[in-house]
Amino acid sequence: MMPNEMQFGPFAGILVIALATYFTRVFGFWAMGHVPMTLRVRRMLETLPGAIVIATIVPLMFRAGVPGVIGIAATLGCMVLRRNEFLAVALGLASVSAARALGL
Repeated sequence: MMPNEMQFGPFAGILVIALATYFTRVFGFWAMGHVPMTLRVRRMLETLPGAIVIATIVPLMFRAGVPGVIGIAATLGCMVLRRNEFLAVALGLASVSAARALGL
């Protein structure tokens, strides 16, 4: 194969994933249009983003071990005290790096 030739495989994979994501979102909006918006459903939808974040972070934190727990604790503490996402992320990353450098 010549260096100038492009391979179609990666682009096809990205295209398929993008289309699947698009159709999932469209179907979700369509399906939610048929669900009565009761108080219970509204509360569930408001709680869902936090649950997704927790479901994503907790396994990563335990896989990272002590540095992961320290990083999450620092990030959470910063968010409670300062309410600044960028500062919290920076502090979390710095604390994980420091914990790893100390061999924890």
